[in-house]
Amino acid sequence: MSMIAPGTPAPDFVLDADDGTRFRLSEHRGRPVVLVFYPQDDTEGCTVEMLEFSALAAEFAAEGAVVVGISPDPVASHCAFRDKFALAIPLLADPDLVTIKAFGVWGEKQLYGRVYEGLIRTSVLVNAEGQVRAVTRATRIKGHAAKMLAAVRALP
Repeated sequence: MSMIAPGTPAPDFVLDADDGTRFRLSEHRGRPVVLVFYPQDDTEGCTVEMLEFSALAAEFAAEGAVVVGISPDPVASHCAFRDKFALAIPLLADPDLVTIKAFGVWGEKQLYGRVYEGLIRTSVLVNAEGQVRAVTRATRIKGHAAKMLAAVRALP
């Protein structure tokens, strides 16, 4: 399966959030939404990434944007991760990989010569009309949140 392409409608989804609510993408029409797909709670790279998005949460909000993190981890893991690092963005649980696969961010990865299936660290910017405007692989974790904030600010 290939990653979702810019210009296509974002698939609607409903996922459980770390605050006990359910997040439905279509309920956020009228605002840009940044979907931050990350592999695993409380790992080095994911912690750096979520801390950077949290540090910029007020700036995203000032632009009218909603930012959520999505991983295959369960809600309980998200709650522990959020509390440990005082994260400021909602974390959504997709243990069945339904949303992750719908956006095409599950696939073959390689680490130290080992090939395996996993989540490909990617952020997707959905505009206020529900169209995918940007799909950005986080090849460099540091600075990825700032790159996504710039993409939000560049929206017409």
